Amino acid sequence: MDYFDNISYSISHLFLMLFIYLFITHRYSKAMTRLICVSSGLLLNATDVLKLNIFPDSGLCYFFITIIQILITQSTGILISRKRNSKVLFMGLSASNYTLIGSVAACILMIKTGNPALALATNFLVHAALLYMLYKGLRDTWLKQYENEYTKGWWELCLIPVFFYCSFCFMAFFPYSIYDNPQNILGVVCMLFTMCVSYVVALRYLESDSTRKGIYLKNVLFESYIKGLENQYYLVEQSEKKLKILRHDMRHYTSMVHLLLKQGEYEEIDRIISHINDVIDENKVVKYCHNLIINTILTEMIERAISFGIDVQPDLHISEKIPVNNYELTAVIANLFENAIFCVKDFERPHRYIKAKIHCTAEHLLIQMENKYQEEITFDPATGLPKSLKGGNHGLGMQSVHAFSDKINGSIDCFCKDGMFCIMLFAKF
Repeated sequence: MDYFDNISYSISHLFLMLFIYLFITHRYSKAMTRLICVSSGLLLNATDVLKLNIFPDSGLCYFFITIIQILITQSTGILISRKRNSKVLFMGLSASNYTLIGSVAACILMIKTGNPALALATNFLVHAALLYMLYKGLRDTWLKQYENEYTKGWWELCLIPVFFYCSFCFMAFFPYSIYDNPQNILGVVCMLFTMCVSYVVALRYLESDSTRKGIYLKNVLFESYIKGLENQYYLVEQSEKKLKILRHDMRHYTSMVHLLLKQGEYEEIDRIISHINDVIDENKVVKYCHNLIINTILTEMIERAISFGIDVQPDLHISEKIPVNNYELTAVIANLFENAIFCVKDFERPHRYIKAKIHCTAEHLLIQMENKYQEEITFDPATGLPKSLKGGNHGLGMQSVHAFSDKINGSIDCFCKDGMFCIMLFAKF
């Protein structure tokens, strides 16, 4: 029976590593990632020899080797993952659960038929079919959740695969195997179906919840965009009215200038010209950049800052056409401005200012925001970014900024020094 268990476990380890490889975005090159997965698979097979062949009757050995194998498996997922958070752990634990299905199917067939070749072939086919269905049916849904920076509650979700795994092990493998208690087969099968349904329902719910949050953030963005357009329309409308009046009065100013020239009143002429220039400057619509959508949000945010008496010190260079999504970059700018405004709006006048440096060209993107702060800033240990302690929908803006940075393969960093908070995002295209 030893050779059967060894081969069955090897098949499970093969598909376990395939599952981890396919359902994670990789930190390293393909060759390096594959090497790590293959090495982990071989290490799992080597440890199987200890508990199945060298110490087959030792429950203590089985227990400790299983713990070591769990650590190897989960460490592999975390090691190769581009993101290292609770979602990666959830995926690794889930992979261990799904690969148990093929092992259980092989055990059941071995008990019922006594044919090891048929049982092993079924083991391989069940694993292959299950991996194919999960890849086609759930991989895209999972990767959307994986890429989404909203990680709240995932540590609690990790308990689901942990308890499923423990239940399977105690019912089918340890301390008494399914060979010793074949009456447990029906219970194990029911547990497998329960697990599959639970995962599908949980992922669908998470997808729906993520979509709801995405819609909420987009609505906030479009609301700001519409307000910005309304403000710009109002400013243009007022400017046109005043400039019409100015054009109408220009003949009077011209007559006055002619008369003053004859009289040699050059200082008075200079005052009239200065007055005309002041009227023109007052009615000039400010254009912060050549990109219409981003200019609209910048106008809205700067106007909002000015309404709080905040001095905005902009350094803006944004091309009309940029290599990133206009709306996503606009959302990032709006979120960072909102955070800075909220932070400084109640400060004394000398400290009520925001430095905003935003450069976006075909070659690179640089966003750097600086402002004073007083209350202690809590940083998320997973992302290194400021973390909201208010609960609810607070903190989603910073998660959106981090997700955008990941999407464009940028780097984002922030720090506090001498009462100044600075956040910087950079990406080279």
